[in-house]
Amino acid sequence: MSADRLGEYLDRMRSAARQACEFVADMDQEAFLSDVRTQMAVGMALILIGESASKIMLHHPDFPVDHPDIPWSKMTGMRSFVDHDYFELEIAVVFDTVKLSLPALIDQLDSLRNWRAQGE
Repeated sequence: MSADRLGEYLDRMRSAARQACEFVADMDQEAFLSDVRTQMAVGMALILIGESASKIMLHHPDFPVDHPDIPWSKMTGMRSFVDHDYFELEIAVVFDTVKLSLPALIDQLDSLRNWRAQGE
């Protein structure tokens, strides 16, 4: 796998994370809990994030080792849980993940983008 594919996976993760955050930007937890459409959209975004993380871990195994501050295993775990156990999913946890964890992930991915641009 080329470095170009790695960049694509990272960009997909960032895009999906930003979209998930935008989906819930003006919502509180109560509104999210009553909005099935937004729940499903956020769930899909989490699947996309986890799928890209999984591909990075599979095809570029040194990259997650070099960037242990990014929660690679948590992202792939969330993807599996949303995909396979959707009806057991705790929607309040999903909301907290989007509101609290994804903004930090976006910052980390932005830092990686700067790192790649500098060629380091």
